[in-house]
Amino acid sequence: MTPDICIVIVNYNTGTLLARCLDSIRKEKDDNYRIIVVDNGSVDGSLDLLQTDYPETELIANSDNLGFAAANNQAIKRCREELLFFLNPDTELQAGCLRAIRKFMASQPEVGLAGPVIINPDGSPHPAVEYNYPAGRYSGGRFDNLPGKIAWILGAAMVARSSVIAAVGGFDTRFFLYAEDIDLCLAVRKEGWLLAEIPEAKVMHLEGQSEKGAPFVEVVERKVRSELLFLKKHYDIKTVRKIRGIRLLEAWWRICCLRFEGFFLDLPAEKKEKLIRYEVVSSLYRQA
Repeated sequence: MTPDICIVIVNYNTGTLLARCLDSIRKEKDDNYRIIVVDNGSVDGSLDLLQTDYPETELIANSDNLGFAAANNQAIKRCREELLFFLNPDTELQAGCLRAIRKFMASQPEVGLAGPVIINPDGSPHPAVEYNYPAGRYSGGRFDNLPGKIAWILGAAMVARSSVIAAVGGFDTRFFLYAEDIDLCLAVRKEGWLLAEIPEAKVMHLEGQSEKGAPFVEVVERKVRSELLFLKKHYDIKTVRKIRGIRLLEAWWRICCLRFEGFFLDLPAEKKEKLIRYEVVSSLYRQA
């Protein structure tokens, strides 16, 4: 018997892209799924869109932005299906995706969480599988005995067994945005499950659309804070201090080089963003 799938989408002001995502699900012509959309206080008309054009979706409407992890947990509590498919609104399923997911998860009972192949809009591959954790080279081998070689799956599209998500307690809501997928995948591996990529299932991803209107410095701050939270949660204090020192030295050196260059030349946009990134790292790691 093929497993049921509960598709969970967290939306925040991405109504137009959400519509394209939902249309791609409809095109699968699959009756064995349910969609839950958790809206985190959107003000772009997403709610009207869902209620008017997509009445088949189950809607959880939050008045405020609770973050990606907390919103997913709200949907998890309502899911009774065998599989949970966490999907970003800036994605589109490619033909046969749901069928390939079912077939793979049914044939690989040792896999607790998996991800489809991610492609860019031009059809080129997008990295969806990682084999190392943040600052993993300084971990002292603490992750060496975990099952499998894949460390984590990109959170834009993740499929997990509901029983596995229940066993790990869902997402850690201390992660507002970024690194919650890394943390969840680590928890799944600690429970003894393998992670895997599903070669026959494909999803197109438009990266970072929910953060598109946010100032660059705010996006960088969220990413760095999430990395710090991950390190403090999973590494001992001695290792965290070592990583902190390395990150600070690297940031200070890069800042000096970029500012020196900027003194004589007008830095291109790419280097200006690098300078902002290293200044944020310096500030937040110094406070850590």
